[in-house]
Parts: sequence; C-alpha cells; structure tokens
Amino acid sequence: MAAPEERDLTQEQTEKLLQFQDLTGIESMDQCRHTLEQHNWNIEAAVQDRLNEQEGVPSVFNPPPSRPLQVNTADHRIYSYVVSRPQPRASYFAAGNILSSPFHKGLLGWGYYLIMLPFRFTYYTILDIFRFALRFIRPDPRSRVTDPVGDIVSFMHLFEEKYGRTHPVFYQGTYSQALNDAKRELRFLLVYLHGDDHQDSDEFCRNTLCSPDVVSLINNRMLFWACSTNKPEGYRVSQALRENTYPFLAMIMLKDRRMTVVGRLEGLIQPDDLINQLTFIMDANQTYLVSERLEREERNQTQVLRQQQDEAYLASLRADQEKERKKQEERERKRQKEEEVQQQKMAEERRRRNLQEEKERKSECLPPEPPPDDPESVKIIFKLPNDSRVERRFHFTQSLTVIHDFLFSLKESPEKFQIEANFPRRVLPCLPSEEWPNPPTLQEAGLSQTEVLFVQDLTDD
Repeated sequence: MAAPEERDLTQEQTEKLLQFQDLTGIESMDQCRHTLEQHNWNIEAAVQDRLNEQEGVPSVFNPPPSRPLQVNTADHRIYSYVVSRPQPRASYFAAGNILSSPFHKGLLGWGYYLIMLPFRFTYYTILDIFRFALRFIRPDPRSRVTDPVGDIVSFMHLFEEKYGRTHPVFYQGTYSQALNDAKRELRFLLVYLHGDDHQDSDEFCRNTLCSPDVVSLINNRMLFWACSTNKPEGYRVSQALRENTYPFLAMIMLKDRRMTVVGRLEGLIQPDDLINQLTFIMDANQTYLVSERLEREERNQTQVLRQQQDEAYLASLRADQEKERKKQEERERKRQKEEEVQQQKMAEERRRRNLQEEKERKSECLPPEPPPDDPESVKIIFKLPNDSRVERRFHFTQSLTVIHDFLFSLKESPEKFQIEANFPRRVLPCLPSEEWPNPPTLQEAGLSQTEVLFVQDLTDD
C-alpha cells in the first residue's frame, strides 16, 4: 500500500516514514519525508525537532534571527590537554656517522639552528605577509556563512559514509543554537572541529570518537556539536576558538553566567584517555552547574512568588474595580430612575395641562343649552362614575358628539369614557368609528325627551 510519495525508498526508510507519521500525526506524506530527509532519516532527531516546534522552540531548519551568544575563551582557569605527535629523530651528518657523540650532535644542532634562524624568520614573515595580502585580493569563501545547518548536515552525511553510524549523536543545528540549548538546559557542550587534511583526523574519528565507551559517555552527559573547518560554519567556529592542531575538542558550559570554554583537548587522544579527560573536566566544573541550577531555581521561585503576588494584587484590583463598577452602575441606575421619574412627572404634568386645555376648548365650543320650553329639546340626566349626577338639555338635531364633548369638558368626568343608554341597553356611538363615521343625532339615536344616561369610565382600559 505504498503511496506515491514513498517511491524510491528502501524498506527501512518506508518503515521510518510510516512510524514518523504515526508519532507526529502529520497527514502529508511529503512533509514527513521532507522532515526525515532534513534529519538524515534519524527518526529520533526528527520527532524531537517536531516536538520542539509544537512547544514553541524554533526548528533548527528555520532558526529565528537572533544575536549569537558570546563565548568566553580567555578564562585563566581553562584546562588544556595537548597530545603531541612523536617527532622523528634527525641526523645532520648521516653519512660516515661523523661526530656521533651527544656533545657534538648538540653543538652542531645549536649551530645549525642559529645559522638557519634569520632565513626561517624571513621565510615565515614573507609567507604571513603574502597570506595577509591574499586575503584582501581573494577572500576565503569559508568566511561567508550562508547555510549553517546545511554545513552541519553535510558533515554528518560525510562522517557516516566514512565511519559508519556508530558515533555520538550530532547536534543538528547551528553552533549558536547548540550554545543556547546548553545554556538553557545547563548541560556541557562538547565541540569537535574536524580537520579534513590533518593526518590524525581519520584515526581519531574511526578509533576514538566512534568508540562505544566514548559514544556512551558523550550521549549520556553532554551535547555534541561537530563540523568540518572546511565548511563556513566550522570555519567561523574555528576562528572563535582558535585551535592549534587537530583533532580539536572544546568543552563549553555556563560558568559565572557566561558560556565559557572550560577545557581544550588537542591532538590524537586515545579512547580511554579521552574518557578520563572529559570526566576530569566535568567533575572539576560540576559545582558551577549545580550552583547555577540552584540560582536558577531560586530565581524561578522568586519569579513565581512575584507572579503570585502580582496575581493577588491584580485579583484585589479587579475586585475593587468590580465593586466600583457596581457602585457606578447603581448610581447610574439611580440617576436614570430619578430622570425617568422626573420625566414621567413632567409628561404627566404636560398631559394634565393638555387635557385641561382640551376640556376648556371643548367647553367653549359647546352650543348653547336650549330653553326648557323648547319642544325640540331633550333633557338628559348623566350618572357619572363617582355617583354624581349632571343634568343638561340638548337639541334633538344635535350630534351625539355634543353630548360627549359636554361630558368631556366637565371636571368630574373621566379622561376616557363611553355613554350607555338603559332601555334598551346600548352604547351610544358618540365618536366617529368605522361603523359610524359620522355619529348620529340624538333623534336618530332614539332618545326621548327625558333620558338617563350612564357614563362608564374607560381610563384604566
């Protein structure tokens, strides 16, 4: 069931691809393959890098722009261990074994040295001047670091092709990132600079660096960063650490709050000797890491305590602000209620005033009351809701609206009302409606010369 993305892969690579997808949950097979290829099909490093990205730690293949850490290389307490190559014994007069006594050999050696000293001095001076001038004419291409991670990955590939996969776990990132991780994790960082052209590099990598005991020590107790000085990234680190010969190892750690070189190992070191030297350097400087861990824990506790105090202060501040907000809301509600009451009073006052003006206007517009002896008049007795009685005469030809206007103009009458007749019981259409656009006259409404009408209060309705 191989997908199209899995073509041209070995069985082992296909299994790693599927395992990496299961572990990370990445749906895209292309993305999984690209990530594994970046990590040289090292599934542990690829998964760790993926987890670092999910935790907010930038990927080594997408480093953020940041200022690199400065490493202190001038500590007077630095431990230096150099293994010198055995020099072949020279004979200035091999033929005839002339002056073979130690005295004569020493005397002739000093004489030869003094004679050659001016020539040697002149030769090396001219050579240094030539190299210095050549640097301006044709700059060293290694001085331009364009792809530091690519330099590291390329060196890892070449190393594994030549020496196999049994080696310390290489840090798959730039030198600056390795320093940052060592500082953050409070771990030792072992830096190895590989001299491709040096005669001891091959033997050191094959016999010492790939020794199982050395691999176990490095993997368990420190980070390991390595690069060739023929690569721009390795050359940049070489310029900073200033090695004298190869193979070169530097032990770096956080000391006195600075990343410091605490040990330098140079020359062809045997596996047992390398283990002893690394163990000695770590034991001698372990107290600095312990002290830094204690200081960091104390700072963290202080920070946690300060954070708790700040949270308590913010909680108290929010509580006070909430109380003040509620008080403000209560004052605002009270003010709005008072404004509403005041507005209601003013509206009621306007309504009463408008009502009184309307009553006065209706009263002024009423036709005069007919005399009692007018045969066309009707005497109406109104029974008001407050049980009082009002009597008035109207003309038969007048509209029922006149009756309504008369009652409306009275001070005792309600604001809204209807007029009912008793025999038969009915409501008189005194105001215009859909059924009666023009209210009828008293005669049309069937009123007699003497009537008793009831006023029903509709104000509440």
